[in-house]
Amino acid sequence: MARASNQGYAENADALFRQYESIAFADVHRQVLHLFPAAPCRILDIGSGTGRDAAGFAALGHDVVAVEPTAEFRRRAALLHPSPRIEWVDDRLPELAVVGGRGERFAVVMLTAVWMHLDRRQRRRAMPVVAGLVASGGVLALSLRHGPVPPGRRMFAVSADETIALAAAANLRLMVRFDGQNALLGSSGVSWTRLAFTKPAPLA
Repeated sequence: MARASNQGYAENADALFRQYESIAFADVHRQVLHLFPAAPCRILDIGSGTGRDAAGFAALGHDVVAVEPTAEFRRRAALLHPSPRIEWVDDRLPELAVVGGRGERFAVVMLTAVWMHLDRRQRRRAMPVVAGLVASGGVLALSLRHGPVPPGRRMFAVSADETIALAAAANLRLMVRFDGQNALLGSSGVSWTRLAFTKPAPLA
């Protein structure tokens, strides 16, 4: 039986909540914050984890659909961040059948520390799905993890070049690429790449 992409998270929920919630939303996303709308909008946070990012957006006045497949994380996140601006949804990549079935498009779609949980075939399936949820003129922001895999987790090597190519094929244009070690998002030996894309408005 194939291992679930979120394997190892429910079992380590206590430690992971402490780790993720110790880092401020603005610090994690400082390279891309300027790309997000200032006016209230609809945001999709895929793999919302502890709800830190969903809560950060909600505090700025945005309405957030927070997608998290790990039930223990959803339950704790909803208790920790009880905002009426956040809707917690049980859904998962690569299909995102629940959210995709609504037919909604979002001004911002976030995947923070998520993409490395998908194998190559899943990534190729997931990118068109994710791109289809980005509104015209909207932003897709991802962080890519590079480094050793913690025991008990399911992770795969991901590259910026592959991700950019998949995004381009799905009509997303690269706006930001930031490569480098980022201690805020990982431990020793782990580095991150930050990418942000936009969906061009259709030609008149």
